[in-house]
Amino acid sequence: MQIPHRVHPALRGLVARMEGYAYCPPPGSVHHGVPGPTATVIIAFDDPLDVGWPDGSRPRDRHWLSAAGLHLAPALIFTHGLQVGIEIDLTPAGCRALLGLPIGALAHEVVDQADVPFGIPAPLHARMAAAGWSTRLRLLEQHLLARSADPAEPGRDLPADLAHAWQVLGRYAGRVRVADLAAEVGWSRRHLVTRFRAEFGLAPSELARLHRFGAAQAYARAGTGWSEVAARAGYADQAHLAREFRTLSGQTPQRWLTQMFPSVQDPAFSRRAG
Repeated sequence: MQIPHRVHPALRGLVARMEGYAYCPPPGSVHHGVPGPTATVIIAFDDPLDVGWPDGSRPRDRHWLSAAGLHLAPALIFTHGLQVGIEIDLTPAGCRALLGLPIGALAHEVVDQADVPFGIPAPLHARMAAAGWSTRLRLLEQHLLARSADPAEPGRDLPADLAHAWQVLGRYAGRVRVADLAAEVGWSRRHLVTRFRAEFGLAPSELARLHRFGAAQAYARAGTGWSEVAARAGYADQAHLAREFRTLSGQTPQRWLTQMFPSVQDPAFSRRAG
């Protein structure tokens, strides 16, 4: 079950998506946390998030309140039965305003929110855990609104030149050459790469790749067939899209779709989507 929540107008540009979820996967199954062009905040209820990485380069850990930055490989979420929580997808500006640090500080990591300057407070988490869905989402929204309305601290805002470059990537869903992006903001290519790595934790070409992959996921969620997804998102063909899914998500496109919509049993939907 997914519980979508419309992003408050005052949070637009900071929060890309916020929704509750409640699933009951088979114990011992592994969910793939797929990369995209946003940071991910998870507020877990009932059972903490049990997360690791496919290459084992970072230790597997459990979090009630977690934050993950941009990454180029799937995070592995190990399930133990009922999975209940809220997911918030943050833009780079949202990371600075709502978590108090650049999105690049979280690159390739999943950290506990106790380790970021403005994580979800433990008392708020306890209140949310004891409440129903409408109250949970309302309490969280109130917290985020209060956080976003605080007087600006030094370094709170995303620098305007980087914000513009990020908007260009989003506007074209990653379909922009690095040289053209550098020219758009008036920098050399080398300076663009240096600034991007410092702020976002990834190179411009890697971020363009995530934006394009994020666009492909959005088209697929809407029920678009895979060949059309590939064309709309700017992939050379469906085979190229399939390779990108295997690399970035660790899954085939159809397996990803099945995981995204575990309750969908309509064969017509499956044919249309894959």
